[in-house]
Amino acid sequence: MDLILWRHAEADPHAAVGDEAGDLKRALTPKGKRHAARVGAWLHRQLPDDVRVMSSPAKRCVQTVEALGRNYKLVEALAPYSAAEAILEACGWPDHRQPVLVVGHQPLLGEVASLVLAGSKMDWRIKKAGVFWISQKAGSDKDEGSAPYVKLVVGPDFVGQLR
Repeated sequence: MDLILWRHAEADPHAAVGDEAGDLKRALTPKGKRHAARVGAWLHRQLPDDVRVMSSPAKRCVQTVEALGRNYKLVEALAPYSAAEAILEACGWPDHRQPVLVVGHQPLLGEVASLVLAGSKMDWRIKKAGVFWISQKAGSDKDEGSAPYVKLVVGPDFVGQLR
């Protein structure tokens, strides 16, 4: 299974601390829209046809995922007040047969990546509009087995250079 974590692009920082409803309404900045469009177009070309696309219901995540140009599902477990374990459960990691793209938030996505790859939640940073692609193949390779591995980590500035 592939687990692709895509952090939302840059959003307006003006929400009152502790105001959950206001936080969910934060929109992308013009720079965030450009980065979402760039990464979304690149991801669209890279993703498998059968990928499941899931997004946090926060406006900034919805605006980011819409730049992908594919159908997506809003999932409450991906909201900023969720937990890494809830995100993995919603994705069906590691047993689902289809790959999944998750559009979400920091520090949650970094915690998901560290939990999958290192076995515990740590403060791993994923850049705004950045992608962290993890794969796990059930294989017979004695050296690698079915351990998850990093397939790709890329930010919006570098994506423009990739073809």
